[in-house]
Amino acid sequence: MRKGWILLPLLAACSENETPVRDKPPYQAPELAPLACVPNLDGKIDASELNAAFDVPVSYLVSPPGEERAVDLEGKPGPDGTFLVTWDADFATDRTARISAQPLGGQWFASAFPEGQFVVPFDLGATTFSIYGRTESALLLWGVASAEENPPEGKTLLVYTTPITLYQFPIAPGGFWVSTGEVKNGMVRGLAYAGQDTYETKVDGLGELRLPDLAFTQALRVRTRVVLQPAVGATVITRQTSFLVECFGEVARATSRQGEEDEKFNTAAEVRRLGL
Repeated sequence: MRKGWILLPLLAACSENETPVRDKPPYQAPELAPLACVPNLDGKIDASELNAAFDVPVSYLVSPPGEERAVDLEGKPGPDGTFLVTWDADFATDRTARISAQPLGGQWFASAFPEGQFVVPFDLGATTFSIYGRTESALLLWGVASAEENPPEGKTLLVYTTPITLYQFPIAPGGFWVSTGEVKNGMVRGLAYAGQDTYETKVDGLGELRLPDLAFTQALRVRTRVVLQPAVGATVITRQTSFLVECFGEVARATSRQGEEDEKFNTAAEVRRLGL
């Protein structure tokens, strides 16, 4: 009985001191920023769908140096002449490389490339950069330079007298072009260099590409034959097969051994795949 009597004043006190209700506005979710690029899946890549995103790291799964790897560039045939390429195997030896595009301005070599716009690491160690420019009709390669002006291994600075056309827009099945760049008074690791580089490129298919962490229903297969002809030394030939996707750019690549002449090579010196 005592316990019940003690509780009565407490209950009465609560009813006499009701907390006033505050009038607060309802929660509103913040507006989402529009995406810089949205694939329209029309089977081709326009210039606006291959823009460089500065300071945005992109992660690739990469086979380690010195390890050759079997690759299937053709895949299985699909409907309407498409293909299905499956590169989703998990390799214990893979390494992760993160690269990003940077503005050309501020680089020690910027003045040597007055028409360049941005740089991307030429090698995955980012010891050298490729210098690019983009127009409404093409993605252009203007040359290569070492990341540091005076690295321990010696400076590299290769400027093409006319740029190499890496991609012609729109990038679509059936596309084919050949582009040659000439280097005069160049430097490779501190040594004088002159030579001529020729890129022969064709876009030969559209299909599905499956990677370990991502899958793309419309990937363009691009085959490139690269011929490097130095003024002094032997000519070097390599082949590269890349898969490009609207707004993502290059999502996978296989590079052949030196001297490879078969465009459908099945052994790669390096394999890169977009992934975590």
